[in-house]
Amino acid sequence: MRTPNRWVMLSLGMAAQGAGCVFMYGLPFLLPAFQAERALTLAQAGILVGTPSAGMLATLIAWGWVADRYGERLAMTAGLVLAAGFLGAAAFTGDTVLLGVLIALAGASGASANAASGRVVLGWFPRDRRGVAMGWRQTAQPLGVAVAGALIPQFATVRGALLAMAVICLVTAVAVGALVADPPRPAARPGARTASPYGNPALWRVHGASMLLVVPQFATAGFALTYLVTLRDWDVAHAGALIAVAQLAGAAGRLACGAWSDAVGSRLRPMRQLALVNGAVVLLLAAAVPTAAGVPLVIAALVVSMSGNGLAFTAVSELAGTSWAGRALGAQNTAQNLVAAATPGAIGALIATSGFGIAFALAGTLALAAAVATPAGPSPAPARA
Repeated sequence: MRTPNRWVMLSLGMAAQGAGCVFMYGLPFLLPAFQAERALTLAQAGILVGTPSAGMLATLIAWGWVADRYGERLAMTAGLVLAAGFLGAAAFTGDTVLLGVLIALAGASGASANAASGRVVLGWFPRDRRGVAMGWRQTAQPLGVAVAGALIPQFATVRGALLAMAVICLVTAVAVGALVADPPRPAARPGARTASPYGNPALWRVHGASMLLVVPQFATAGFALTYLVTLRDWDVAHAGALIAVAQLAGAAGRLACGAWSDAVGSRLRPMRQLALVNGAVVLLLAAAVPTAAGVPLVIAALVVSMSGNGLAFTAVSELAGTSWAGRALGAQNTAQNLVAAATPGAIGALIATSGFGIAFALAGTLALAAAVATPAGPSPAPARA
């Protein structure tokens, strides 16, 4: 049997994850339409657009198990087909509560790509190229949001936008089902059970460090615009453009960090070193908040804090091994998204009571704590059956 092109497999995995991101993170572009068409308050519309993330959190580990047990192609194809069906049904419902339920179910279904696409990278790319491949895979989210930002405002109604999202999921599902090949995996012995990798403390430490690193990432991403406008007197348009450029630089940083980890043969050593840099930059930002130096530092903090995301995912997949990678990546996604959901509210409250300096100082301290939590040295050998 001919070996599939690994870059085609990566592209299809990215497409699957990006298709899910279009509706999971693109629904905020429908906030005005939700308010106008359904007479919702901003708070009610905000709850509605948050339902896909809630659904995703409920099923990430379960989809990881499906990918581990039955393969990546089945998991991604089934999840995207279900998501397309729920989005299509949501487009035609008149009941707002049912609309929220259907969108949440779409999020729960689309979560399949988060774990399964990571397994594609683990399975088809050798260790010395896996860092760059996972870096590419991690760019699927900002690319998906960019597609949503360009596409969704073109529709005059919520129904049209939801149907467009459903079509994207369905077309991607067909491509994945037709073209993705599951990576080879060791044959299981009859009646044998695979050992859980969670007896290895390093895996827990990577999960914990990743959760800590979410705080500086979302503290800067969530409040850089507010800082530039309220404290540095920038206008919203110019501040938004600068942050958009920083987002692109952060995506490039993920690729660079992946190449770095491939070059040194370790995910954990670069992750630890980048966390130290992250902490130092954010602490400098905290000290420079009242000065003009805060502008370049907030952009630097924004770029550095998002650059190392792929290192943790690659380390988790390698530590978990082939048999558990899907579940471990699901757990990684779940842990990070829980912290991401809590961080903006907590940081916003801290800024309101104590100011930007204290909030950024806390974020920088947690980045330094993540450096301590990250296991030292090269990535340990992956778990085996």
